Amino acid sequence: MNNKKNVVLGVTGGIAAYKAADLTSRLVKKDINVDVIMTKEATNFINPLTFEALTHNKVTVDMFTDRKYWEIEHISLAEKADLFAIVPATANIIAKIAHGIADDMLTTTLLATKSPVLIAPAMNTNMYTNPLTQRNIKTLKEIGFIFVEPAAGRLACGTYGAGKLADVEEIEKAILDLLYREKEKDFEGKKVLITAGPTREPLDPVRYITNRSSGKMGYEIAKAFVERGARVVLVSGPTHIDIPKGVTFIPVETAADMYNAVMMHLEEADIIVGAAAVADYRPKEVKKEKIKKDEETMVIELVKNPDIMYEVGQKKGNKISVGFAAETENLIDYAKKKLKEKNMDLIVANDVSQEGAGFEVDTNIIKVINKDLEVKEYPMMTKREAAHVILDEIAKLL
Repeated sequence: MNNKKNVVLGVTGGIAAYKAADLTSRLVKKDINVDVIMTKEATNFINPLTFEALTHNKVTVDMFTDRKYWEIEHISLAEKADLFAIVPATANIIAKIAHGIADDMLTTTLLATKSPVLIAPAMNTNMYTNPLTQRNIKTLKEIGFIFVEPAAGRLACGTYGAGKLADVEEIEKAILDLLYREKEKDFEGKKVLITAGPTREPLDPVRYITNRSSGKMGYEIAKAFVERGARVVLVSGPTHIDIPKGVTFIPVETAADMYNAVMMHLEEADIIVGAAAVADYRPKEVKKEKIKKDEETMVIELVKNPDIMYEVGQKKGNKISVGFAAETENLIDYAKKKLKEKNMDLIVANDVSQEGAGFEVDTNIIKVINKDLEVKEYPMMTKREAAHVILDEIAKLL
């Protein structure tokens, strides 16, 4: 941590605003420059002078107090930031950001920044679980905003539930990880081949067999590798996710398509990560015309698809291969079996029946197993965080 980093800290109007002072003190002690922007509502909970004393920087509240200063400062702060953090983040500020509203110094500066943005929500349980708030959070996560999820506990309003600001230590760790990990290039010069998303196996021109994989985990792994210096080839089944910046993207439909793409790029890869949910079987016959519902029952004969990661394991040589095991029972046993049979170096296991660890969600609960069959268990985290955890384990094999 030799190079001084710059954090712009947004403080909004919630009872947890006082905890932002503790966070500020911790960051300053780590030789991080902190510029604080407060909403007017936040000043009802904590005095700007507190932050000025901690940071030795002017705290900005009203962008029209000194218009000349504001015209320069909101852009300079936006460009200066290595990281933009909002702690605590109210439902109101989350809604405004999600809808691109810029009506005060904080939202105006945020809209102008190109730095990563971390948000730590804190609010009443009912406000946090409200579908509108959850939709706004989902929108921001899909754009790439990083969230430190709130804890469950007794809130200032007297209720008990989710919405309590995460521990300051947890927020501090997330900020430090983002500030310094993004500059690490521990995979510089490595070529990584990643599979992601589901495959589709056609029955006829209209129907196909698929699964519930969203591709989110594989795409976050691809982003993490790019951030850490790797050249990435991403072979993806159909998803609704934006293509990550900096990857060579190869779209595929079927398991056979994915197999062919992987084999085509296998030789040049140093690391192969099989995060895709590949269909194990495909229809033996694909009808040229739409199947009509003439009978009460219908029998479809299926044949096995190629096992991509098994084939990678037979051909990889000194390459590193990492697989996934999404199970609903006997998770560790099945994962270890796959690890051995497919000659993998690591396998990432998750029980998709667990809430927060299945398909189509932004979080995961993973266990990483190495060739010595050692199991490392991790708590629920965002898929972005899980991606970096997985990369940390891969980096140990280089």
